[in-house]
Amino acid sequence: MAKVMLITGAGRGIGAATARLAVERGYKVCVNYLRDKAAAETLAKEIGAVAIAADVSVEADVLRLFKTIDDKLGRLDVLVNNAGIVDVKARVDEMSVARLQRMFAVNVVGSFLCAREAVKRMAKRHGGTGGTIVNVTSAAARLGSPGDYVDYASAKGAIDTFTVGLAKEVAGDGIRVNAVRPGVIRTEIHASSGDPGRLERIGAMAPLARPGEPEEVARAILWLASDESSYTTGAIIDVTGGR
Repeated sequence: MAKVMLITGAGRGIGAATARLAVERGYKVCVNYLRDKAAAETLAKEIGAVAIAADVSVEADVLRLFKTIDDKLGRLDVLVNNAGIVDVKARVDEMSVARLQRMFAVNVVGSFLCAREAVKRMAKRHGGTGGTIVNVTSAAARLGSPGDYVDYASAKGAIDTFTVGLAKEVAGDGIRVNAVRPGVIRTEIHASSGDPGRLERIGAMAPLARPGEPEEVARAILWLASDESSYTTGAIIDVTGGR
């Protein structure tokens, strides 16, 4: 039987590329989205997936999302924690509490909530047969992003730690937890920073001298989700062009 994969924030960018590749490789896919219903439903129709709206930072939305997957697709096998946000570039002394709360609510709390519900379905102690979780973090976690968005970098740093800790916690339940750490990737999220030239400028600083493509990150995610990485857990794979 086809395995079931949930990809959060999958209406565009890395999430959409991952959804396309997952369907090609035989997964039944849930495309989660928040606002862009048209893009998510167009993608879902194109690849034969199911699109479900949910704000991952809201517990009630996450519970509904997972219940809908249970009903429509069956027991979850793979969670890709991809949903995330960035904000306009700012120094720490310019950041509002509202910005910080939103940044951590989506990028950190959302990943915890989705992982919690996934573990409840995958863990042997809960009657499951195992599964895999792949978190999408960022090279910003290593670099700090000074003068751009230290809050985003810090949130992704939390996901790095979460990946390692959860991997050790649930290994005995048959669940592997890993992360992919992208560098500068050609997605629409860069427009949110208010710096339209950022993609090409920073991409050129990588040893490979270019931004990455969403499909290049998706291939790493699918490898971690597959049995080809069966002895890999607690790992964070850089897809950064060498930066």
